[in-house]
Amino acid sequence: MCYARPPQMPSAQATPPDDSVQPVGVGLVRSAGLTGAATLASRILGLVRDQVLAAIFGAGNDMDAFIVAFRIPNLVRDLFAEGAMSAAFVPTFTRHLTRDGRARAWRLGNNVLNALLIVTGVLVVAGMIFAGPLVRLYAADFAAVPGKLDLTIQLTRVMLPFLTLVAVAAAAMGMLNSLHHYFVPALAPAMFNIASIACALALVPAMPALGLPPIMAMAVAAILGGLGQAALQWPALRAEGYRYRPVFDARDPGLRQVLLLMGPGTIGLAATQVNIFVNTLLATSQGTGAVSWLTYAFRLMYLPIGLFGVSLGTAVLPAVSRHVAAGDVAAVRATVSRGLALMLMLTVPATAGLIVLARPIVEVLFERGEFLSSDTVATAGALRLYAFGLIGYSAVRIASPAFYALGRSRVPVAVSIGAIAFNAAASIALVRAMGFAGLALGTSAAALANGAALVWLLARRLNGVEGAHLMRALARILAATSVMVAVTLAADRNLAAFAPGPALGPRIVRLAGAIAAGLAALGIASKLLRIREFDELVALMTSRR
Repeated sequence: MCYARPPQMPSAQATPPDDSVQPVGVGLVRSAGLTGAATLASRILGLVRDQVLAAIFGAGNDMDAFIVAFRIPNLVRDLFAEGAMSAAFVPTFTRHLTRDGRARAWRLGNNVLNALLIVTGVLVVAGMIFAGPLVRLYAADFAAVPGKLDLTIQLTRVMLPFLTLVAVAAAAMGMLNSLHHYFVPALAPAMFNIASIACALALVPAMPALGLPPIMAMAVAAILGGLGQAALQWPALRAEGYRYRPVFDARDPGLRQVLLLMGPGTIGLAATQVNIFVNTLLATSQGTGAVSWLTYAFRLMYLPIGLFGVSLGTAVLPAVSRHVAAGDVAAVRATVSRGLALMLMLTVPATAGLIVLARPIVEVLFERGEFLSSDTVATAGALRLYAFGLIGYSAVRIASPAFYALGRSRVPVAVSIGAIAFNAAASIALVRAMGFAGLALGTSAAALANGAALVWLLARRLNGVEGAHLMRALARILAATSVMVAVTLAADRNLAAFAPGPALGPRIVRLAGAIAAGLAALGIASKLLRIREFDELVALMTSRR
């Protein structure tokens, strides 16, 4: 295979600080582990939040309205917190730290933060004014249910300030990641989940007495959660020496570079979020519950993405940025390769597990209160189809930011536009043939195409990403995963006889037993097959560090 010439790295103008120089495998796994540990806590709280919401609101009209109303600020949250903001800001901030020192980096941080405050402030005001036409644009079918469209508009206006709050949190996260702080920034989203759980339990019963619908409590929770995300990170940032200054210099070259990268960066990393947005638009025509079923399913599938794809992507980006600044192309290649290998070790078994255990997972987590058995069947079906795209989603989280660190933002932009177009065409065709479940399948197909294209193009750019090793690792991981699936299915059947019945207790026993047996089988098979990535992950989890 012929590859393009390796990238021409800029020569470093200053020696990186000692703490930025560490073995590629060790540093990357440790950083991803810290991020993953914090993300695990946040995602567990997210599951608890979804359980509470499912029990209180089920998959009815109020939940549909809330999900659609929150889609716009949540779309921007995903792009800022896990996408374009990091891809554009972290490499630029890291270069300033490496070459010019902290004082110059803090000035850039203040410039970026104040630019975000101005831009998002304008968007919030405009969104509040035009909330009615905006919601009607993508949820016009809600008008068929009395009061549903008006409720969606009202919730949208309340939650729009979340944009500004999450912009502040994203800027803090970028600065902390560049300074090797991963745990606190990754833990910050947990504040949103905590606020949601607290408001669901405390404010939902109080809303009718205030003349407001119960679901309005969740709109209040979104604002409180945004405040919490920013507040949690601020002490760590101040401890590093950062002080906020109300300065804005539009002529700052660093600010211009960040803003120029964020434009294409938003497009380049937007495929997943825009595809979800398209799915929401199409799902509003599929009747009550479709929006909620797809959302519950996607959040379950997004748990491993948050743990694996986002965590590894968060760790890869600063590492690649430092190696680019130092002109070390071999280290860039090694870092990307290790990130992809670790991603396969984590996501391939996760994909298989979600597919074979979709229904029992949904039953145990959600089937109570207003969430009925029919909701379980619909949500589990969507989860299986979403799970097929898990590897693609995670690959994008690693490959796309790497292009921005390399200064090649046009590549992920072009690929993302293609993925969005592919998803729209596939979803429109599949929703007609399969109903709402076709939307999940179309999104997964687009994610796989997006991830595969980016990895292939990145390999060409870096003159390879150790492809032979990745293929050998994938073959072994697939073999170990096949053993895991066989043992999981056998355990599920046998445990059904040991703990029969539809009650929650026996269901938990069956699911926990099947998962434990599958993980044990995966571990044994991985050791026998000598999968290096498995050993690295075990060493990370058992390390005292």
